[in-house]
Amino acid sequence: MTKKTLGYVHLEWTCPNCGARNPGPQKTCTGCGAAQPENVAFEQPAQEKLITEEKEIERAKAGPDVHCAFCGARNPAGTEICTQCGADLREGKARVSGQVVGAHRDRPVPEVACPSCGALNPAAAQKCSQCGASMAQPRPEPAQRPALVRRGGCSPAVYVVAAIAVLLGIVFLLLLTRTSDTIATVQSVEWKRAIAIEELAPVTYEDWRDEIPPAAVLGTCNQKVHHTQEQPAPNSREVCGTPYTVDKGSGYGEVTQDCQYEVYADWCKYQVEEWQAVREEALNGNDLIPRWPSPNLGEAQREGRRVERYQVVFDADGKTYTFATTDPDQFARFLIGSRWMLEVNQLNSVVSVEPAP
Repeated sequence: MTKKTLGYVHLEWTCPNCGARNPGPQKTCTGCGAAQPENVAFEQPAQEKLITEEKEIERAKAGPDVHCAFCGARNPAGTEICTQCGADLREGKARVSGQVVGAHRDRPVPEVACPSCGALNPAAAQKCSQCGASMAQPRPEPAQRPALVRRGGCSPAVYVVAAIAVLLGIVFLLLLTRTSDTIATVQSVEWKRAIAIEELAPVTYEDWRDEIPPAAVLGTCNQKVHHTQEQPAPNSREVCGTPYTVDKGSGYGEVTQDCQYEVYADWCKYQVEEWQAVREEALNGNDLIPRWPSPNLGEAQREGRRVERYQVVFDADGKTYTFATTDPDQFARFLIGSRWMLEVNQLNSVVSVEPAP
């Protein structure tokens, strides 16, 4: 993502001594005159207005303030000697910066009632325009945390259903894995062999224009987002997220957007000639001599995929079992009346066959 700066705004800090809100760059409280504590957190005002004065913008860009290691005074970034005590600021500590304090607040907000006289004032007002009292709102008493109530887990019915499902799964696996042997006689056989007949025909696809095969017939195209990137490019569109405010560590906030560029390209339909199955030639029988059909090929046709399937029906004292294979050599061994040992699972499916001893 490319970060795009929209401008700079004043943040606020709340005096821990009297609760008054103060502009971020201000070093002392307007309510009680107390110095801004070193660990005070900068917050968003109710409404943020972009700064237009060049000097303030330069100060906002400078970076986090530095607190003197000897007297604790707050000094602007780039200052080498403390403005209050003259100490070397190389021993000082820069304020933490770079935290996102919230989405940019550029819309007007409702007025706030003065806690002293009730007069309505702009939400960002520090003092009441009617009585001059601080607009710091009284701090609410911390609510008592309600006792945690341990909620029950799933209902017993859910556990019962889950247990039944597991049990059924186990039973099904047992039916598949438990087998028994039985002697059976070949009662009948059946085979089928098929050949797909293919011919060249036009097929429509879609792809990016520069990926289409040279021999293809180009159809209609439209513009689509091909990819996104951080830098602008020809035939691209800038897409930015919601602006947000970042604490600069100096009482100022940087209003930033994360942007990227959607690059557009032609997405087109095209046609190419490809071999496609148009019909099937098949033979089937009930003997042990399977044969392939002899297709009558038309112009621009060819033989395609071949499929063969063989099936044997066994009789074991009046009970029938069916066995399927695709191996013609194995199929050729199943002479009518021959005896075989069948391995059968609990679902009466034949797992394997061997000549009976």
